[in-house]
Amino acid sequence: MASRQFDLITLGTGAALPARGRYPTAQLLVIHGAPYLIDCGEGTQERLRSMGFPFHRIDHIFISHLHGDHYLGLMGLISTLHLMGRSRKLHVHGPAALKEIIDVQFRASQTYLRFPLEVQALEPENGRLAWSDSRVTVTLLALRHRIPCTGFVFEEKRALRSLRTERIAEIPNFMRAQIKRGEDMRLPDGTKVPNSALTHEPRPARRYAYCSDTAYAPELIPWIQDVDLLYHEATFTKQLAARAKETMHSTAEQAAMLARDAGARALLLGHFSSRYKSTGAVLEEARAVFPKAIASEEGKLYRVPERTTESS
Repeated sequence: MASRQFDLITLGTGAALPARGRYPTAQLLVIHGAPYLIDCGEGTQERLRSMGFPFHRIDHIFISHLHGDHYLGLMGLISTLHLMGRSRKLHVHGPAALKEIIDVQFRASQTYLRFPLEVQALEPENGRLAWSDSRVTVTLLALRHRIPCTGFVFEEKRALRSLRTERIAEIPNFMRAQIKRGEDMRLPDGTKVPNSALTHEPRPARRYAYCSDTAYAPELIPWIQDVDLLYHEATFTKQLAARAKETMHSTAEQAAMLARDAGARALLLGHFSSRYKSTGAVLEEARAVFPKAIASEEGKLYRVPERTTESS
């Protein structure tokens, strides 16, 4: 497993109904070896099991909203973790009402979890911090949907600067950690050696933006500007633009417009209506606006490559 891994695996690509080989929405984002589950539609744990992923490693689950195709797999997953003897805390981040939904089901079944469960209530607010750890910072997006719906931006923590090979011998061991953090070096005679002469610039941090159920929302652009990968729902093609507006979903063309205007490096489409036997028409519509569009596939891994300093 690469230490700088930044991989997305789509576990479900369908909208509302599990049909045509598509499961409801769920994704697994793995950053530097740590897995983060994003939405948890029906069948998520089966998809994780079928791909051989040890889902007891998941410590954080992010739920965008309380339409069933985005969270009805959550109780089954939590129950399985309980039966497997999990003892480590599980963090669930989602709408405020989610805690009540979880609590009432465990009360009814008289289930007492073997592990601590912390449910963090999220309010959709652009740029608001939801979580931060040694690998990633997660901030929120306020999406436009029929009920409150939250998107997420995952940004990896930037690596430390690396020491220039030809200068290492000049740097005392006790100073190397602070120099990697960007400090200048002070010599005994008071001379300052600038950090840039001793280290290489770290590679830019990668960013993944997740826009689940939403109408076209150009106000998101400042918050997703230049993301490495943008996931955006594309429930309909533009022939059903009226239906998209009525249900507060997006067309493939609208998803592509957002990606283009935000300067995204790549666009991953999903949440496809069951009326489409294949994603060909959806993808064609998006690529006419944004050529770097991809139609997500069940169980497929999408690797976000590291940027070079020059490409940042």
